[in-house]
Amino acid sequence: MRPVFLIGFMGSGKSTLGHALAKATGLRFIDLDTYIESRCNATVREVFATCGENGFRDIERRLLHEVSRMQDTIVACGGGTPCFFDNMDTMNASGLTVYLQASHRKLHSRLLESRDKRPLISAMTDRQLLDYITATLDSRAAHYIKAGATFCADRLDDRRQIDESVKRFINQFMPEFTDTINKNK
Repeated sequence: MRPVFLIGFMGSGKSTLGHALAKATGLRFIDLDTYIESRCNATVREVFATCGENGFRDIERRLLHEVSRMQDTIVACGGGTPCFFDNMDTMNASGLTVYLQASHRKLHSRLLESRDKRPLISAMTDRQLLDYITATLDSRAAHYIKAGATFCADRLDDRRQIDESVKRFINQFMPEFTDTINKNK
C-alpha cells in the first residue's frame, strides 16, 4: 500500500490520529519531525539552530522524498512541510495526502494546552496565539488545499473521539482495513 500523508496545522492531530491509525491497521507510523531528529542525531530545534530554516527545510525535503518511497506507512508531516519546494507534489504523487482540518477554536484550545512544549508559540499570549493561528492558516491554505482529501480533525480529544475518528478515516480513505477495525470492536 502506498503511504498516507497527514498534513495540517500544529495541533490538528496528525500524530494522534497517525498513531491510532497505525495501531488499528498494523501499518508503520512515521512522524516526519521525529524521523528527521533520528537521522540528524539532533532535535528539530537544534537542526534549526545549526542549519537555519533553509537548511532544515532542505533536510525535511530530502527525508520526505525518502519516506515517500516506503510502503505500508502513515506519515505525520510537520505543519510547514507542505509549504516548501515541491513537497505537496511529491506527497500527492507518492500516496494519499489528507489535510486534517481543525477549526480555529479547536486549534487554539489544543495549542493552549500544549503551548509549553512548542517553542514557536511558548511565549505567546492567548490573543497572540489566536492571531498567529489565523494568519498562518491563511498563508498556508493554498498549500493545504492541494491535498487529495480533507478530514475534519475536531474530534480527537479523548479515546472515544479518537476511536470514532479512526473508524471514520478508515471507512473513508482506507476501506481495505474496514474488516480489521470491525473485528477489533
